[in-house]
Amino acid sequence: MSIIELLLIAVSMSMDAFAVSICKGLSVRKVTLKQSLAVGGWFGGFQGVMPVIGFVLPSLFASLITSISHWIAFVLLLFIGGNMIREAMDKDVEEVDDSFSFMTMLTLAVATSIDALAMGVTLNLSGANIWLAAPMIAVTTAVLSPIGLKVGHLFGAKYKNKAELTGGIVLVGLGFKILLEGLGIL
Repeated sequence: MSIIELLLIAVSMSMDAFAVSICKGLSVRKVTLKQSLAVGGWFGGFQGVMPVIGFVLPSLFASLITSISHWIAFVLLLFIGGNMIREAMDKDVEEVDDSFSFMTMLTLAVATSIDALAMGVTLNLSGANIWLAAPMIAVTTAVLSPIGLKVGHLFGAKYKNKAELTGGIVLVGLGFKILLEGLGIL
């Protein structure tokens, strides 16, 4: 995968954390440095660790999946991206929580990084360099999450769905690209 593709993945993977950060921003009276560091650290950290875990998993049974790896990567990206698109289209109003406690942030970090675990599997199957991809995802998320916190505080939920929708569309597009490459069409 090229640096541009990895950067697109990094931005797309950070959109869930960005959206949650926007929601957190809706709940605070003033965005503090401590809150910005909390969302950046929690979300960036988990978004960086989870792909590595997902990357290692397929190596346990690599010989069984080599011939269908492009299909697996396609299905995973279609699922992740489709879920992001579905969430973006959902008209339900999410509840806003102003807590930055350990348990709250741990729960949010795990919830927003589950798709990064699946992305790690996809990165393995597509032959990507995880030692480049994981830090890119982590840093991108760590930078965008505090921005999301501030955006949420300033603009409300106006852009949350657009960010998730864009991230979902990019992941679905990358899934199709990997599938077409695996089938020898590209």
